[in-house]
Amino acid sequence: MTPPNATERVVPRHVAVIMDGNGRWAKQRNLPRIEGHREGANAARRTITKAAKAGVSFLTLYAFSVENWKRPAREVSALMSLLVETLKRYEKELAENDISLRAIGRLDDLPANVRKQLDRTIQRTAHHRRMTLILALSYGARIEILEATRALARRAASGQLNPDSIDEATFASALYTHDIPDPDLLIRTSGEMRVSNFLLWQISYAEIHVTSTLWPDFAETDFQRALADYATRERRFGRV
Repeated sequence: MTPPNATERVVPRHVAVIMDGNGRWAKQRNLPRIEGHREGANAARRTITKAAKAGVSFLTLYAFSVENWKRPAREVSALMSLLVETLKRYEKELAENDISLRAIGRLDDLPANVRKQLDRTIQRTAHHRRMTLILALSYGARIEILEATRALARRAASGQLNPDSIDEATFASALYTHDIPDPDLLIRTSGEMRVSNFLLWQISYAEIHVTSTLWPDFAETDFQRALADYATRERRFGRV
């Protein structure tokens, strides 16, 4: 975990996005829900491009939560197929823009074909340095925290770790994001005022920007507006 820094640059180093509103976007147009997700993939592409151009170093997109497995099997299957299709389509574009891909979450939950394509894209973009794109897949913050707790408990039980030595840095080192700086800015679309079990530990000091725009309609101007909002915030981290 990166310690808070009151002298951060105006452009956030790490932006995290809760991409919400695909289903409502489709419903408003009397379209199948998958069409909303397809348009959502286009919005993700725009956001990735804009973030890289703006100088953001890390962009985390909440793509699929552990709770999303409860959706109808047909929709989940369509989402997994769309993920594979999107990764294949934009793998070259990520490379051309010097963007590396990573993923966090319970990745073993993903179907084999999804995991295969995901691993391939991660491997093929690993050496790029302009920006790191992180997809949160089968992700849930409570599960992440539980898994980190269990990992530390096992180390303590085996005598490898003194429980009294566990501090915030030690705990953060056991999270999926152990080598990724905490988000500076959290963007939530569709106007919902909740964080939806997303990066609960990591967003402790994140600035939050909520927009009523549904995710498929989220444009480069919306992202720029979020950055401009962030630039007006005074980041005191408890200081006067």
